Amino acid sequence: PVWLRHLCGQLLSERLLRPNGVQAVVRGIMEGTGGCAGAEAAAVDWRKCDAVAKILASCPQQCFSLEDYYSLVCPQILDLLHIQDKLTARQFQRVATTTLLTMAKEHPQLAEKHLLQPLLAPLLRGSEA
Repeated sequence: PVWLRHLCGQLLSERLLRPNGVQAVVRGIMEGTGGCAGAEAAAVDWRKCDAVAKILASCPQQCFSLEDYYSLVCPQILDLLHIQDKLTARQFQRVATTTLLTMAKEHPQLAEKHLLQPLLAPLLRGSEA
């Protein structure tokens, strides 16, 4: 039903905007995909990663502005690249890179400001020295 879809979207959006909310959402959706083997499981894993990336790249209606959303969510997306557990890290890195690509296509200026500049800052500092 429409009301249930709206309520779920609202709860998901609220969770994403909290500290560590992106990681919690990704963990919740991706849970259980790492233990399978074979090409079919890998395809399911990629489809889930793409679906999560689309969710993360979409600004919720509850957010005041796209700029606010990017400023809250993008640092959390970059944090997904630093997960230590190897199996979890692979999935999280897929989600992070797919989200980054999606955001860069949809809103290049905001993605540059909130994703690419922080991601490339150490490289730029090293090349200036």
